[in-house]
Amino acid sequence: MATARLRLVTGKIWLTPVDERILESLLSVAAAETEPDEVMPPVSAPAGWSQARREAFREFYRASYGGLTGPTGNQMYAIMSDAGVLGMIRMGRRDEPATVETGMWLGQSARGQGVAVTALRLLLTEAARVGARVVVAETTADNGPALGVLRRCGAVLQPVGDGAVHAEIRLGG
Repeated sequence: MATARLRLVTGKIWLTPVDERILESLLSVAAAETEPDEVMPPVSAPAGWSQARREAFREFYRASYGGLTGPTGNQMYAIMSDAGVLGMIRMGRRDEPATVETGMWLGQSARGQGVAVTALRLLLTEAARVGARVVVAETTADNGPALGVLRRCGAVLQPVGDGAVHAEIRLGG
């Protein structure tokens, strides 16, 4: 990763829905500061950020433009600051009533600065606004940063086998 991309994130953090205006900036951060498997499902393509993977990234994020009521049932948000796009956090429908699922990724330069906690708290507020009472997340026992963020936001963590961890945050009391 190029040190020229490193920047200190300060000031306000906000979420904005991913759309065509944001997509290329989100892809730029992903390609410069993450590995493809951190930010999208696996695809059959040459390793690294090949042209095929970049197009698969675009297709994956475009599929969620319909939001919670769209075909994928996911609303993707760019995590923003005055420095620009920092990463993505999503909210997705679940079969359980009043329950949504979340997941996120950050570019390397935004990690370790409290951005993830702020982004998750903003998403929890949005989840409550759309009627969710529970937000769940799935991660692994060896993902210390994610576990820390989830704990700081009030998640109850439960091991579910093979190193997987289920996190649950109850909203509104």
